[in-house]
Amino acid sequence: MNPRLRLLQPYPFERLRQLFSDVKPRSDLRPISLGIGEPKHPAPGLLKQALSQALEGGLAAYPGTAGEPALRQACASWLHRRYGVDVDPVSQILPVNGSREALFAFAQTVIDSTREGATVVFPNPFYQIYEGAALLGGAQPWYAASDPAKNFAVDWDSVPEDVWARTQLLFVCSPGNPTGAVMPLQEWRKLFDLSDRHGFVIASDECYSEIYFRDEAPLGGLEAAARLGRTDFRRLMMFTSLSKRSNVPGLRSGFVAGDASLIKPFLLYRTYHGGAMSPAIQEASIAAWGDEQHVEDNRRLYREKFALVTPMLEPLLDVRLPDASFYLWAGVPPAFASRTPGRSADEAFARELLSQYNVTVLPGSYLAREARGHNPGAGRIRMALVAGTDECAEAASRIADFVRKNA
Repeated sequence: MNPRLRLLQPYPFERLRQLFSDVKPRSDLRPISLGIGEPKHPAPGLLKQALSQALEGGLAAYPGTAGEPALRQACASWLHRRYGVDVDPVSQILPVNGSREALFAFAQTVIDSTREGATVVFPNPFYQIYEGAALLGGAQPWYAASDPAKNFAVDWDSVPEDVWARTQLLFVCSPGNPTGAVMPLQEWRKLFDLSDRHGFVIASDECYSEIYFRDEAPLGGLEAAARLGRTDFRRLMMFTSLSKRSNVPGLRSGFVAGDASLIKPFLLYRTYHGGAMSPAIQEASIAAWGDEQHVEDNRRLYREKFALVTPMLEPLLDVRLPDASFYLWAGVPPAFASRTPGRSADEAFARELLSQYNVTVLPGSYLAREARGHNPGAGRIRMALVAGTDECAEAASRIADFVRKNA
């Protein structure tokens, strides 16, 4: 077996199952899960119709890895409408089977493990795929520090110069998971300057870009590059997906866009890897990328839920409305710090909440790593407000009652 597999840590949801293995929730309350960021809103009808129609004769041929020209054009048109950027649909766009698969595969394309000290930098907390992609690519992860006082904004200045010098790939996530924070233009400027100085590639994970609560839509990586005069998008690749935007995580459809000199080897890798998208999925994706009404309706539902739930929890937990995404990232009361020997405060909170109120949340420490003596997720929980409004409101009411009785 590949010895690098032994470097992988259990996925957060596997750790969650282990944490709850001996917990017996109250049977008189229906279970409510805020643990997994899996959209539950209805999938748009036009997408399902397009998928159904495409199944007639749409499975009789092998699809091309580069995707159909109509899909690449639909993606390019969406980028222009959303961000005001122009990309070549032939050389600067590649359809992928969801951003998760693409983020992992892209790292395998970029990382050169023959170079001594190959390093991949990413925020901490982070999406687990970044770490796994780095380790299986033969690189060392570097967990960039974040500042809890600034909504866990990444402190890029905390990364030593010698680390940047050996960095080959930087993962960024904006809007971020789990905090929902959006990177401003000046932060992008800093990262582009570092990339120019050291030659590393930036992979911008933007799967939450269409769920936001401010008047202004989140800034994207390609948009930031264009504003700063980097219209060739050098050493930059953005990743996006229909999963959150269109409530179709099971469709496994997204695309990457950016530097043509990175798209070309990534296409070669994917040709051998078997990363082609089903023709039927491509047709459904064309319909989804071409419609904004269902996206606006989806965003409205999330705004309603957060407007209802956030005020219920703010007086009791360290939590505030995020810039974007569908997560609440909350600090737990200090009383839970010494609740259970051998358990962190966020683990103790999650176990007792499930036992007493049958609500599942994810311990924040499972989304981060201890680096330089500190796990920045410890003492926090992530709540995914993906269920219906009534269910999320009921969960928030239970959590509030739980905190009042236990803190």
